[in-house]
Amino acid sequence: MKKAILLASAIMATTSFAQKQVQVGQDNIIEEVVWVVGDEPIYRSEVERQIQQMQYEGQEIDGDPYCVIPEMIAVQKLYLHQAKLDTILVPESSVNQEVDMRLNYFIEQIGSKEKVEEYFRKPFKEIREELANNVRDNNIVQEVQRTLVSDIKVTPAEVRKFYNSLSKDSLPTIPMQVEVQVIALYPRVPQQEIDNVKAQLREFSEQVNSGEREFSTLAILHSEDPGSALRGGELGFVSKGTLAPEFAAVAFNLNDPKRVSKIVETEFGYHIIQLIEKRGDQINCRHILLKPKVSQKDIIESINQLDSIRADILAKKITFEEATPYVSQDKDTRYNEGIMSNPQTGSTRFEMSELPQDIAKTIATMEVGDISKPITTIDVKNNKEVVMIVKLRSRREAHRADLVNDYQVIASLLEGKKRGEILQNWINQKRKDTYVRIKDGWRNCEFKYDGWIKQQKQ
Repeated sequence: MKKAILLASAIMATTSFAQKQVQVGQDNIIEEVVWVVGDEPIYRSEVERQIQQMQYEGQEIDGDPYCVIPEMIAVQKLYLHQAKLDTILVPESSVNQEVDMRLNYFIEQIGSKEKVEEYFRKPFKEIREELANNVRDNNIVQEVQRTLVSDIKVTPAEVRKFYNSLSKDSLPTIPMQVEVQVIALYPRVPQQEIDNVKAQLREFSEQVNSGEREFSTLAILHSEDPGSALRGGELGFVSKGTLAPEFAAVAFNLNDPKRVSKIVETEFGYHIIQLIEKRGDQINCRHILLKPKVSQKDIIESINQLDSIRADILAKKITFEEATPYVSQDKDTRYNEGIMSNPQTGSTRFEMSELPQDIAKTIATMEVGDISKPITTIDVKNNKEVVMIVKLRSRREAHRADLVNDYQVIASLLEGKKRGEILQNWINQKRKDTYVRIKDGWRNCEFKYDGWIKQQKQ
């Protein structure tokens, strides 16, 4: 009886949705419903919009988009239905933050808000709303999936058994990995250079506060933050935790959008800030960043200092590890024998492509234990010029994963296999309990999950 009621309601929904009219330009057109999942329709325009967005973001679509995308949306609707049953929600602040990041990316790539509107053929407000709905749904789906697989654990015995069941050819190849140690010095910035930067920022503030110049114009012309300068210094909506603490403390205390903040010093340089809008626990503001320039004299002084340290290490007067806490100014490595940590994995091992380019180039021809001559590069964490000597601590050539040295890789493979099986079984069961209808012309597909068409014929 329950299935009959569900079937009847789905058929009624199909009929009403299939006749839905939407306004496009000056013409009324019939919106085409291509799938129905439960009582939720999937529109052709929804499919095409998703294809367009994925193509623009460079996401690969494995197969015919008009088969892959509707099925992907259908599976999403199964998860969203489960989220309603379990009352699973996600914080709106995280949704807004991700939306702003994506919109800022679009603006940066396409050129302006107006060009983004032209590309997507709709007002910016509508683009934001659609993107927010997509992000919210995706986050909810991820939370449902996380809940479904939260109890997965693997034991060493299971990992060993799984490893022994794999053929050698099916084991992943682990690329060459290295461990790197650094001793880093940040060349001193002359006080006169700092004073000049502050004077220039004070001049910008006076011009904005007096109405002589627009803050956004000055940001485009002068700001040294490449990520925001082209947008007139606008950061988009961000939460306090995503900003440098000194910056956040000033920005979140601004109340008058017509006034410019005091000068703020962070590890990135010196800023002035203008409020645009506050929204809950997030803020949108503009800033202008100027960075005092290091003199060539001070760079040479740092090079000479590290040359001397290197000579002492090679002469065995001191070890690299002993010198690091006394010499290095890199707060992330100085108390860890200079060993760099991989921010992507949390381990001390790096693939060559994961290292900063100048460091990778330096160690490419080094032997384990070698210490480089001083190199000058840019610290990607704070975009500052830095001089360093580099030691190649270890190198492991590319190899097939083995249980002794790559236990965590094998364990992750097993966990992934278990997650996939649980989610696959859940989708298969959920699909059996849910009415599905696919329109003629959209059925001739090789779907990832079996049973969509079979269920429809029952």
